[in-house]
Amino acid sequence: MKKLMAANWKMYKMRAEATATASDLVARLDGRLPEDREVLVIPPFTALWAVGGAFAGKTGLSLGGQDLYPAKEGAFTGEIAPDMLRDAGCRYVLTGHSERRHVLGEDDAFVGKKTAFGLAAGLSVILCVGEKVEERKAGQLEAVVTRQLAAGLADVPSEVSPEALAVAYEPVWAIGTGLTAGPKEVEEAHAMIRAWLIERFGPQTGPSVRILYGGSVKPGNAELLLGIDNVDGVLVGGASLEAESFAAIVTA
Repeated sequence: MKKLMAANWKMYKMRAEATATASDLVARLDGRLPEDREVLVIPPFTALWAVGGAFAGKTGLSLGGQDLYPAKEGAFTGEIAPDMLRDAGCRYVLTGHSERRHVLGEDDAFVGKKTAFGLAAGLSVILCVGEKVEERKAGQLEAVVTRQLAAGLADVPSEVSPEALAVAYEPVWAIGTGLTAGPKEVEEAHAMIRAWLIERFGPQTGPSVRILYGGSVKPGNAELLLGIDNVDGVLVGGASLEAESFAAIVTA
């Protein structure tokens, strides 16, 4: 399965900026995208059509949404439905990003509802999990991450296609801080997640669900991270805002 190289643009870029960055990325990857890589850009909702337009007709480039609400439609002001994301050209969606959990107060159960609903609606879902610094210092990494996995995937059927589901491990203390979990820390966390996935989904599906690493991924550390066992891609924040740096990560 291809490594998933995902760019989360968060709350950055107007449409013109998004178009320019996406077009620049397309040009930089033209004829240079490794066969074992899939590129995903997750812009703000207002830029979905702009990025989708820049990606039109290009292979290996996908579009994703940063969030969804677990309902087909309704009186949910400010929210967005899975079908709306698909209508805008999205194949993927994030659920449980640390900023949704710790800034906006989403709990594990609500993240689980979003994950199951997004999958049922035909989107591929990247479920984000990870511990805060105080939890890691207290030796709670496994307890926190397995709790988030159990709740986040509680209603996902065991026969889910591994192509439709990914897990992104993003230690909260390494997001936007410049700090990165060391190779041993990443390897241990991803091995723990892999073991949990195999136990939950069985030997056919569990080994094939992609596990991404997120947390201050940069051109200078991407190759090292991608060479670690059970790292099946990366979820990139700040370094994905410029086409040059993200293209360097994609081709690392």
